[in-house]
This record gives sequence, C-alpha cells and structure tokens, in this order.
Amino acid sequence: MNELGKISQKSVAADQVSMIQVDDGVAGQRIDNFLLRVCKGVPKSHIYRILRSGEVRVNKGRVDAKYRLVTGDIVRVPPIRTAQSGQSEPAMAAPPADFRVIFEDEYLLVIDKPAGVAVHGGSGIAFGVIEQMREARPLGKFLELVHRLDRETSGVLMLAKKRAALVGLHEQIRENRMDKRYYACAHGEWAGDWGRRRAVKAALTKYLTADGERRVRIDPEGLASHTVFNLVERWPHYALIEAELKTGRTHQIRVHLAHLGLPIVGDAKYGDFALNKALARANSRPSIKRMFLHAYRLSLVHPVTGEPLTFEAPLPDECRRFIDQLNELTNEAQADGPAAI
Repeated sequence: MNELGKISQKSVAADQVSMIQVDDGVAGQRIDNFLLRVCKGVPKSHIYRILRSGEVRVNKGRVDAKYRLVTGDIVRVPPIRTAQSGQSEPAMAAPPADFRVIFEDEYLLVIDKPAGVAVHGGSGIAFGVIEQMREARPLGKFLELVHRLDRETSGVLMLAKKRAALVGLHEQIRENRMDKRYYACAHGEWAGDWGRRRAVKAALTKYLTADGERRVRIDPEGLASHTVFNLVERWPHYALIEAELKTGRTHQIRVHLAHLGLPIVGDAKYGDFALNKALARANSRPSIKRMFLHAYRLSLVHPVTGEPLTFEAPLPDECRRFIDQLNELTNEAQADGPAAI
C-alpha cells in the first residue's frame, strides 16, 4: 500500500491501492469530481462503478458520489488502469473552454452560460462547464460549482475559487438569502384575475420515465416548492414572465409554469411538443430553436467581504429575436384591425 501522498496524478497507481490525504486546495470538492481529476484517462463510468461498489473509501467508510471532501480526509483509491493501460472504454477529455466572464475576484467566478451546455458531466454527458473551466485553468487549485442550471437554460452561473467562498455561498442558498431571477417566455394565456403577480406553492418529486429519463411532477408528498411569477409582457397566446425562485428544486420553474397551463416555449420535457417543432422550422414566424429560459440576474452578499453583489446576463440574441417577432406580429395584426388579432 502507498504511503499518504499529495494529490496528483502520480498518486494513483495502476497496480496497488493509493491513499491520498485531502488538503485545503481541494476540500469542498465532490468525491466524483476529485476522482476524475486524479485518475486521468479513466472513463467516467468506471469512476462511478468503483464508487458504487465501495472500492473507494473515505476515512475507511463508504461514500456516495455527492460526498464533499473535508481537509484531512484520507481517500482510498483502488488500483485503476487508465485507458492507455488497457481500459476498453475510451475516456473523452474535456476540451478547455472559457465562457464570458461577468465577474471575477480571488474567491468568485461568475460566467454567462450559453444554452445547450451542461454544467457538469454525467448521465450520458461526457463533460460540462466545470470540467471545461478546469481544463482552461490548470493552475487553479480549487474550482467548484456553487449552484446549477439546466443544460438548456442560459445565464448567470457562479463558481467558487476557494472553499471558504463555497461554504459561505451554500449557507446563503440554504437560508434563502440569494435572489435568483429568470426570464421565461411561456405559451398560453395569463389569466386576467392573476393581476401582474402569481405565486405557485406546489410540492415536487423526481421520478424516472420508462426510458430512464429524469422528470419532475407535482406531488403533495414531494418537497415543498415555491415560485413567484411576475408578468413582464404579453401577446396573443404568449407571455414573457419573470420567475423568482423561493426554493431551488430541479426543473422547478418549468414544472410550475406547465402546472399553470403556461409551458415554456421550447421546453422538450414539459412543453407543447407540436408547438416546439413548429417554432423550430426555419420559415416559422415567430421562430426559436431553444428553450426560452434565461437566468438573467443573481443577487447575494459576497461570502468573504460582505459586499452586496448583483450579477446580470443580457437576454441571448435568439430570445431577443423571438420577442421582436412577437411584437412585429402583434403590431401587424393590430394594423389589420381587431378581427385579425
């Protein structure tokens, strides 16, 4: 057995157990992400397999993939062959990528995530923002996601560059002291008796479809979930809505809006599938080929300095274009007379 080693690729041997002691540089990181970094060339599926089997131990005990490392933890890594030394399944390295930076200091990194990019690898996705950012910043000792966005959601995404920042930000999330705002364009009619503001308190639970895909549904026995929707603008059959998260459940905005009869335009899981297909056609007007959900603003207190911070990401061009088309169509219909609307 190896003696305790520093965290590096050399610490993981192909022919014997490796014992690695966690230092402040990676404390707070999830065990699966840690293993992916120190086991270069090992397929992601194999990493999760040795976690599930209990071959990986932390302080002599089993942990799941979500366990976050603590300074001083002793991680037992079994003998692992890399793809170069005989693994039949090839590993796909994350290509380094830099995303538009909204804010950065020695503790925080805030980016504008584009739609179509996952925040992390897993569930059939080889890599995401966090893996690409780590590859782009090889000298960074610590980089962790503070929160998540759905793959098809664009906008403000925050990462922590130090463990102290991550711990402080997670505390703000738990205590609901972060203000997260999204823009969503929904298909349907905003009810006249709702006024400009409609709160939804409907518990949510996760489940798997027959195909093994993750979904969320309204369930009285589920986790308490609360979203406030503010009407920004509306057109015949469409509404631009600001969503204010009071809780942060998976797919919360998407499921709550669908529950109101206002599915998000382009939502492939909870939306109007026939409409989405029609809107994606090149000659359609209006036209859009993505889900119209954008995290446009995030307000919080700096976890170290205590300074109030607000980060904003402008509405992407494809979303702005869709709104412009709705305005044009409405103006044309009004010009043709009430019967045309």
